[in-house]
Amino acid sequence: MAYKLLIINPGSTSTKIGIFEDESLKIEKTIRHDPEELLTFKNTVSQKDYRMSHITTFLKDNNFPLENFDVFVGRGGLIRPVRSGTYLINQDMIDDLMISKYGDHMSNMGTILAFELGNTYHKPAFMVDPVVVDELSDFAKISGFKGIERQSIFHALNQKAVAKRYAKQIKKRYEELNLIVCHLGGGISVGYHHLGKVVDVNNAYGGDGPFSPERVGGLPTFQLAKYARESSIKNEKEFNKHLVSKGGLYSYLGTTSGIEIAERIKSGDQYAALIFEAMAYQIIKEIGSLYFIAKGEIDQVIFTGGLAENQLFSKYLIKYLPPFVQYTLYPGEDELEALAFGALDVLYEREPLKTY
Repeated sequence: MAYKLLIINPGSTSTKIGIFEDESLKIEKTIRHDPEELLTFKNTVSQKDYRMSHITTFLKDNNFPLENFDVFVGRGGLIRPVRSGTYLINQDMIDDLMISKYGDHMSNMGTILAFELGNTYHKPAFMVDPVVVDELSDFAKISGFKGIERQSIFHALNQKAVAKRYAKQIKKRYEELNLIVCHLGGGISVGYHHLGKVVDVNNAYGGDGPFSPERVGGLPTFQLAKYARESSIKNEKEFNKHLVSKGGLYSYLGTTSGIEIAERIKSGDQYAALIFEAMAYQIIKEIGSLYFIAKGEIDQVIFTGGLAENQLFSKYLIKYLPPFVQYTLYPGEDELEALAFGALDVLYEREPLKTY
């Protein structure tokens, strides 16, 4: 008998759900939320009941009784650093998320919602490869200033999923390959996957690496300190949120939409072209640094995420790649499938269930 899974993957203005029977996706739904309505909530945790009501209404309207699911799986958020794998969602994890102990991000909500449904219907709740998967080498953690350590916060779920997808495609094991994987979304992460572990990656949440549609990336230290002193935003949390949600493309062009920016460029907007290509330029710089750390022994560079679907942006990226670098495009993201397959690996005892 096949396992029936409900997968929950919240985004900043949407909640994506998937219903699986074993590895077969039966239905996928992206529930769109009114951005103005979301602004009325003070933080991620306060959206719990709002998001839950949308999920349960959709399932009820489409005749999917919640009691019929065998397991609930949520996207993993900002908890303490953990190893890659599938985790049982427990109370310790929820306690940390409910007070945003390690940060406030919408990925936290997936874990919280799955746990509540699991408790209500007496079924297990899992999360897979949260954003804080930490496999960094000792060298990668050194920042250059004692007391500040580089952190591993990145799109672990999708990076791991597409890396394994590529390995399967070429009939090799993920643990045999050296890959550079670039997740191109609202945040951008570029990771060096060495024999099954992400041993170096930029902190895609906290200001590191290339800038992205929403985030500032690495900034000149003195100028950032001056900006912080002179800014009208004096609250640390609000200032950090400003850098994470109103930096990057948004700060230059007033939008995070790659589609809109590409249209502007086609209409002759040279400034938009400069900024869009500069983001690609910074991504290639990040790839280059990892390529040399790997001594050039990279089997493939993989581009994934929503921006990989943007033909103009992909053209900018490829323009800067030297001809000897082999690359693959996996546009979009495989997060629903990755969450389902991670849970099934545990249910069918192919992988051990980890605890927090």
